[in-house]
Amino acid sequence: MVDKTLLNKGFFAHEVINLTPKESLELCNKGAIIVDVREPYMNNFKMFLVDQVLYLPYSELEKHYRDLPSDTILIFADAVGLKSRESVLFMKEHGYDNVANLAGGIVDWERDGLPLTTDISARLSGSCMCQLKRRENGRAGDKEQSDEVPRSGREK
Repeated sequence: MVDKTLLNKGFFAHEVINLTPKESLELCNKGAIIVDVREPYMNNFKMFLVDQVLYLPYSELEKHYRDLPSDTILIFADAVGLKSRESVLFMKEHGYDNVANLAGGIVDWERDGLPLTTDISARLSGSCMCQLKRRENGRAGDKEQSDEVPRSGREK
């Protein structure tokens, strides 16, 4: 059953509840968890600065989704809200009701001046606002395969 808090927030489009960054922060302050589905090479530069963040790359979602709590609101986030929307649809197909998409992703979160932390050593280069360009010192497309469960919090 969908948490009543979610029913009074955001907008419903294409089978997904979409939350603004400010609505997402408000829910995080009340115990919701952000699930950052960006790949590791993208989520180390700018990170959401809230109490509860789980890092679970979209490419690992199918393998680890059962590790996510089903008794709290999960707000899926990425760079601009595309893979996070797909993640919400996946979770709904697998029995999770308390899931929502962060519309605009971390790009809109930053635009709205909401709390984040930055590690300049992990900066991606390029002009694309979603930062899908090559790293200055390496290739952005490089992936490391891992069987680890999602990281939580702001650990590095």
